[in-house]
Amino acid sequence: MGGGLRVQITEEGADAEQVTVLARYLRAELLRLDVEEVTAVEAGGPPPGTRGSEVSVAGGLIVAIGQAADSLRSVILTIRDWLRRGEGAGRVVRLEMDGDKLELSQASAADQERLLELFISRHSAGDKAQWPASGKR
Repeated sequence: MGGGLRVQITEEGADAEQVTVLARYLRAELLRLDVEEVTAVEAGGPPPGTRGSEVSVAGGLIVAIGQAADSLRSVILTIRDWLRRGEGAGRVVRLEMDGDKLELSQASAADQERLLELFISRHSAGDKAQWPASGKR
């Protein structure tokens, strides 16, 4: 489980300030868990390669998971529950760890659960489960 979990939050119709507030709420919840650190990523200009007219990036967090066996699972489940509480607000959470990316948005609860379990298994205890339809290991 080397490295951190990158979390990017967006919400339909929200400006950078509102997304930053949402990230603060999620950060506060994550800090209650057995994690080493949760760092807010400061808003900046558009990501490299994007058009200058796009909005600035806000709502980013980096979660240093540590070595506790269930830490990643706790973090992921906390993010899932936080996302569900905002259902209907058009929230999207993107997770990235060790090059694997997962976006949680309008997928059904069952699909989200299956994808989250696969994401967790890929980054826990050296298990390298295969992503669906990618052939990636």
